[in-house]
Amino acid sequence: MPISIERCCISIINIDEVILVGGSTRVPLVTDLLKKFFGTETLNDALNADEVVALGAAIEADILAGNRKDLLLLDVTPLSLGIETLGGLMDTIIPRNNKIPIKAGREYTTSKDGQINLKIAVYQGEREQVEHNRKLGEFILNNIPAMPAGFPKIDIQFLLNADGILKVEATELRSGTRQNIDIVPQYGLTDTEVENMLLASMQNAKQDINARLLTEAVTEANQLIYQCEKLFKNNAVLLTEKEIEETQILIQSLQNIITTNNRDTINFEFERLNDYTRPFAERLMDSAVNKALNGKNIDAI
Repeated sequence: MPISIERCCISIINIDEVILVGGSTRVPLVTDLLKKFFGTETLNDALNADEVVALGAAIEADILAGNRKDLLLLDVTPLSLGIETLGGLMDTIIPRNNKIPIKAGREYTTSKDGQINLKIAVYQGEREQVEHNRKLGEFILNNIPAMPAGFPKIDIQFLLNADGILKVEATELRSGTRQNIDIVPQYGLTDTEVENMLLASMQNAKQDINARLLTEAVTEANQLIYQCEKLFKNNAVLLTEKEIEETQILIQSLQNIITTNNRDTINFEFERLNDYTRPFAERLMDSAVNKALNGKNIDAI
């Protein structure tokens, strides 16, 4: 699902006071522009503009240390946090501007039969593709029981605490296999870097969404081809020669279209193949049910 960016704005008439922070606010031109923009003749310069940020940080440290109980300061995540999914896409688990501490998670599965290892790469940013975001770390979930694609249930949980440490835990729910990593920020992002990343996400929003939709279409097409070829390999006896021949023609047509990077034509060929092979899946299910019930008394079930 494409990442959405929500911006909360208020009207100038709802602002009661403008507080000057930072040495640049001592420049007369800056104060004149602020007065003009906010339509006021007075600006609050009672605080020491050079010291106020450091004082605020000291108060926050005192709160985190548990020494002060009379104040509550809420931190928020400046950028979204998520993992890389098929096709190099960013799947957001903790959207930006959420209050810290926060815990969130989502379930995933495997894309290949018998897959026993899963790499989980963690990213920060607002772009649809991970190559445009900041990589924070990665780990491998090992010893997943070998199962058909789509059967494992992998729960991934993000816990971001008040110290800015991100704990990522992955658990395969059927077997209880678990792995986790603590991501301790080695270096932070400056306000300018965060702003540039947000600006880039907005400037490239249309391009990014189109790229994501194309990647999702290609991924779905490849998964369908994989499932059809698996059907041929394991259950060809349930299909007629004509059905096998026609399916192979449709598979080849879809494979040829994938290389064109035209999302509409990929989706069209995907639907053709999907619609043609859907009855095969129903036939396979009926065959499996018949085998399971063969020789059993219905009244005894």
